[in-house]
Amino acid sequence: MKKIILLRHGQSTWNQENRFTGWTDVPLSKQGQQEARQAGQMLKEQGLVFNRAFTSYLSRAIQTLNLVLQEINQDWIDVHKSWRLNEKHYGILQGLNKTETAEKYGKELVKQWRRGYDSAPPALEPNDNRNPFFDVRYQDVPLAYLPRTESLKDTVERILPYWQERIFPLLEREQNLLVVAHGNSLRAIIKHVKNLSEEELLELNLPTGIPYVLEFDNTLYLTRDYFLGDLKEVQKRMDAVARQADKQ
Repeated sequence: MKKIILLRHGQSTWNQENRFTGWTDVPLSKQGQQEARQAGQMLKEQGLVFNRAFTSYLSRAIQTLNLVLQEINQDWIDVHKSWRLNEKHYGILQGLNKTETAEKYGKELVKQWRRGYDSAPPALEPNDNRNPFFDVRYQDVPLAYLPRTESLKDTVERILPYWQERIFPLLEREQNLLVVAHGNSLRAIIKHVKNLSEEELLELNLPTGIPYVLEFDNTLYLTRDYFLGDLKEVQKRMDAVARQADKQ
């Protein structure tokens, strides 16, 4: 049996403040650091040994991965970073409080921007300092690939080439892979692997810091998928993600 573990980073400081983050680079909160360590402990209890790991260019994911690898005593494995695993770009919403944004634009419109498949928030202006063009970490990425906003469909199309060409083929010769990324980049992977409809994807909410296991047989057919940990706690945290834009 072969496994790919998907892990959304631990709570970030902007998750804590209920802000849209997207490609903005913010660190883990203290709670997020603890979530990462707990995720590592859960993986350690499973006795998983990873061949390699993948993460994004954003520090909240990188920090989570580092803490997990320390917990499982596997910080020696190969780690591959790619901008293609970054979170969905939220355009002009980045940095705004989700509840206040829902009050301003309406809860349903904001839900579509957050979770809808082909709805993108308004784009950043080209000269906005939040434009990734101005960030040195993306200096080798072609300008045409750098988003100033994204729908979930755009995010899927950005991530799938990396999944199909760099990550998934490794299962042919390797046993366990770890992907630490973001809510929407991981939702994009799950949509593809499980062939979810757009409506099913809209209702899929991934909590921070809880490993999600994809099990494959030797023909690379998906046989099982599940969260690690207490199911009631997982559901509670999934519900909390769904309520992020609700009025407080």
